[in-house]
Amino acid sequence: MLDTRPESAFGDLLLHAASTSPGSVALIADGTGITYEELATRVTERAQQLAGPRSVVVVESSRTLEFVVEYLGLLRAGHVPLLTETRHAEALRRHWAGVATEGIHPDLALLMSTSGSLGSPKLVRLSHRNLASNARSIAEALRITAADRAITTLPLQYSYGLSVLHSHLMAGASVVLSENSVVDPCFRTALLEHDVTHLAGVPHTFELMERSSFEPADFPSLRIITVSGGRMDPDRVRHWATRPGAAEFAVMYGQTEATARMAVLDPVDVREHPAAFGRVIPGGELFLRPHPDAPGDDQGELVYRGPNVMMGYAIEQADLARGPELTELATGDMARRVPGTDIFEIVGRSARFIKPFGVRIDLDHLNGSLSTREADVVAGGTDEGLVVTVAARSDDGEATGAPSTALLDGVRDAARSTTGLPASYITVVGLEQIPRTASGKVDHAAILELADARRVDSPSPSGDVPAAVGSGTDDVLRAVLDVVRTALGRQAVTADDTFVGLGGDSLSYVECSIRLESLVGSLP
Repeated sequence: MLDTRPESAFGDLLLHAASTSPGSVALIADGTGITYEELATRVTERAQQLAGPRSVVVVESSRTLEFVVEYLGLLRAGHVPLLTETRHAEALRRHWAGVATEGIHPDLALLMSTSGSLGSPKLVRLSHRNLASNARSIAEALRITAADRAITTLPLQYSYGLSVLHSHLMAGASVVLSENSVVDPCFRTALLEHDVTHLAGVPHTFELMERSSFEPADFPSLRIITVSGGRMDPDRVRHWATRPGAAEFAVMYGQTEATARMAVLDPVDVREHPAAFGRVIPGGELFLRPHPDAPGDDQGELVYRGPNVMMGYAIEQADLARGPELTELATGDMARRVPGTDIFEIVGRSARFIKPFGVRIDLDHLNGSLSTREADVVAGGTDEGLVVTVAARSDDGEATGAPSTALLDGVRDAARSTTGLPASYITVVGLEQIPRTASGKVDHAAILELADARRVDSPSPSGDVPAAVGSGTDDVLRAVLDVVRTALGRQAVTADDTFVGLGGDSLSYVECSIRLESLVGSLP
């Protein structure tokens, strides 16, 4: 049974199994099992080293034992971790340095960047109660027991990735700490060697696994596979739900502002409702509120209530002293209830609507209309105009290099036909790869930046379309730098830079490798 003590010390709750099942394995790092008793000892020692006035501590995340001990040690010592990736750490330290005990509310436990704004000073304030309640709810919703074992597939500064760690430790289960990409042979070896039962990913994770011919049936220990962090196409959901193998497939929905996850579509419902995201998690409530942007009369803005709703945002240091300010979370997503059920599905996003030329455009719907077997298409923009980014691909999903002029013209014509916008309001940008964040989500901010930097003159098919790679050294270098810029979402990349120095990780490494091989042939 899960621990039900008061939620004043979340770090202690995560290590409750140290007193009830001290010999059980909590973590597996570098092939070695770390018991709950051993983990609790390491965390206690680190907390003693960190003893001092309560403060905000910026922590560079990694999927390692050292990070987990540091994170739990900070919680136990009473500090407030601010989780981030290496490339944003220094900027966050400058903004949040100097906040100490008197400037921190007693309930505040953790600070995280919102999805899509990693590295932004805008933070989500999460309490011990937020973290504990959500970890319990997810453990219950996914029926996680002490016999389960997850593996890290996502960054731990990302709320979904951290939630996997929280929910398994809360249930007395275990987690394999791996920094390998899901397409790395070492990752597959770890799944088999450590009898992993739970595999979590974002939609992009499953695209990578499909490219590498990942078959759940090859891993008999897998009990459940979950997807969250963005909408997965219903056909792909059904595909994964019906693949051979014992593993079940569950769809989830969440936001950092709700401490990660708010709803789960149980595996028994996935085949019948592949477009849905599920039922509310235990302890929460979902309902629809009328909204002018809702596409239909039976639809509205999705609103969530529950103990996992954040305390509020923090933009300035003074905000850290504020107490809980919210009782519900307006998600910004337009949704509907599947008739005759308590299952919800997303039909659009208020934040993903634009109105150029007075025409209201649902960007998510437009993405589905423009994407084809030949191209990945992501629409963005503002009320000043529509931006459509295009990356070419083959029938099997592999990248095929820069999109051709004919492909870009076809997407442009389809966008004009679908939206009714004048050509002057549509910008089409050809890319080697759709830019994504470290967690695998489409990086909409990077798309707008790329549109400004590499704009194609919409009315003219002879605009600045990326040319095929030439045979000269300069041509190849330019193409290679472009691949790195796209994969890492960085504009300023030179031949003197290093991949790690630019913030590259295992996921972007695999992406770069795939793209580079299409330019220069097989890589070592």
